[in-house]
Amino acid sequence: MRKIKIGNVEETVVERSDYPPQRIREILGNETVAVLGYGVQGRGQSLNMRDNGVRVIIGLREHAGRSYDLARQDGWVPGETLFTLPEAAQRGTIIQYLLSDAGQKEQWPVIKPHLTKGKCLYFSHGFSIVYSDQTGVVPPPDIDVVMVAPKGSGTTVRRYFLEGKGINASFAIHQDATGRARDRCLALGIAIGSGYLFETTFQKEVFSDLTGERGVLMGAIYGLWLAQYEVLREHGHSPSEAFNETVEEATQSLYPLIAENGMDWMYANCSTTAQRGALDWYRRFRDAVKPVFEELYQKVASGEETRRVLEANSRPDYRQQLERELKAIADSEMWQAGAVVRSLRPERARSSAS
Repeated sequence: MRKIKIGNVEETVVERSDYPPQRIREILGNETVAVLGYGVQGRGQSLNMRDNGVRVIIGLREHAGRSYDLARQDGWVPGETLFTLPEAAQRGTIIQYLLSDAGQKEQWPVIKPHLTKGKCLYFSHGFSIVYSDQTGVVPPPDIDVVMVAPKGSGTTVRRYFLEGKGINASFAIHQDATGRARDRCLALGIAIGSGYLFETTFQKEVFSDLTGERGVLMGAIYGLWLAQYEVLREHGHSPSEAFNETVEEATQSLYPLIAENGMDWMYANCSTTAQRGALDWYRRFRDAVKPVFEELYQKVASGEETRRVLEANSRPDYRQQLERELKAIADSEMWQAGAVVRSLRPERARSSAS
C-alpha cells in the first residue's frame, strides 16, 4: 500500500503488488464467487476473475435472452457455472450483485434468503445500499458487505485486463461481520482487473458517480458538444467541419494528451492562440455551469434523482423507450457526421484497403 499526497490531503492506495496472485488464491481459494447479472460489468469482471483463477459462477434471471446466449458463448456452462439467480446466490459464498439498480430492487426478495451467515455481498455501485429507503436493500447483519467500483465501463475493465493494464477503482467496506471483509474486498478488486484502488464510502461513491455520469462523463459533455455543433452549423459550417472541431479533435488528439500528462501539458503542446483562448474562456464556462452542477449534486444527495431513475427504469416499456431515445441520437446529423468521420480515420482506411 502506498501513501500519496495531493495538496494537503494524504490518501492510501492499494496496488496490484499488494495482492499478488498467491495472496489472492490464499484469500479466495475456498470461495465461490456468484456474479448475478451479465451486463457490461458482470461480464467484464467475471471473465477477468475466471482468467485470474477464481472460482466463478454466473446467475441470470430466467428468460434472460441475450445475456444468457452471450454467457454461453463466453464458456459458462448451464448447470455447472451458469444458473438462475437464486441457484447462483445459494451456491456462492461471495455474491456479486451486478444487476441494474432497478433490477437489484426487483430481485432483492429473491436473493436475500440466500445471504446466510458468513457470506459476502459485493456491489460495484453504492446505489441500492445508500438509497435503501427506495430500494428495500437492507443486508442481514451477519454477512460482509463490500464494494469495488471500477472507474469505467465493464467493457474497459475487460479490455484493459487483456492489454495487461488495470483500471482505477474505488472500494468501500460497509459491513464487516467476519473480520475478513477488507481482505475479501481488496482481493476481489485486484482479481476483477483493477490497477489500483482508493478508499471511499458507499455514500461518497454514489454521490460522486451519479454526479459524474450526469456531468462531465456523459450528460454535460454531450450537452456542450451539441451546443457548439449547433452554433457552428447555424453559422454555415459544414457537418464535417463542425464535428471535427467539436468531437473528433477532442477525443482523438487533445483528450489523449490530457490523459498522458495533464491539462497544463496539453495546453503547452497546443498553439499559443489556442492556449490564450482556453485560458481566457475556461472560467466563463466554469461560472456558467457550476450552478447546474450544484443543483445536480443536491438532487442526487436528496434522493430525488434516484427516485426518478427507479421509476423510469421500472416501467414495462423502459427498453423500448430507451431504444427510441438512443436511436434519435444515432439518427441526428451530428452523429451521422460522426459515423462518416470515424470511417475515414487512417487506421480504418488501411483496414478496409487491405
